[in-house]
Amino acid sequence: MRTRIAAFVLALGTLLTVLGAGPAHAAGYRYWSFWERDGGAWKYATQGPSLARPADGDVQGFRFSVSEDSQDAAQPRGAADFGAICGGTPARDGQKRVALVIDFGTRADAPGGETPPATRTECAQVGADATSADALAAVAKPLRYNSDALLCAIAGYPEAGCGEQVPGDAQKSPAPVPDEAADGGGPSAGLLAGIAAVLALGAAGAWQARRRRGQS
Repeated sequence: MRTRIAAFVLALGTLLTVLGAGPAHAAGYRYWSFWERDGGAWKYATQGPSLARPADGDVQGFRFSVSEDSQDAAQPRGAADFGAICGGTPARDGQKRVALVIDFGTRADAPGGETPPATRTECAQVGADATSADALAAVAKPLRYNSDALLCAIAGYPEAGCGEQVPGDAQKSPAPVPDEAADGGGPSAGLLAGIAAVLALGAAGAWQARRRRGQS
């Protein structure tokens, strides 16, 4: 009976190890994301920079990073205040001022052999009907686009590549999440461990009961 209990506990432990293992990281993409400042917070832009038409006083950001999608994309870092960025640029009739935060990302995000420049801010003064792409081109050339009009490089960075896929094991580790959320709502590792303990104790109790009956 002891052998059976040991085998049961071993099998259950193996099952818990499989169920408790975190999911493999999905592949991500290395690209420039586009952001808009709204109420003191960054929000992922709903239009591309070639379509968005900011107003005078708007703050927009660009961030180079590796991410799976817009839900986990890294936000621009650094000062994001219109007054601090464009305060020294006087308003002009028929033009607008757009504050830009350009974050070239981290070494972990950089393509092999390239080093990201430091984050910079720029005040673009452009025509009243200019797009965000026009504003960016006014202060951060050279820009590079691919045949699908995807923004590939700002101020020449990166030198090559455009939205290429990056294997999941090469990405940064995500922030820890509660066990309950780690696999989309399944049982947590803590819960499975508790079940294992209850079942193991139950098996041991059954063996003890049978032993006592055999001795009586």
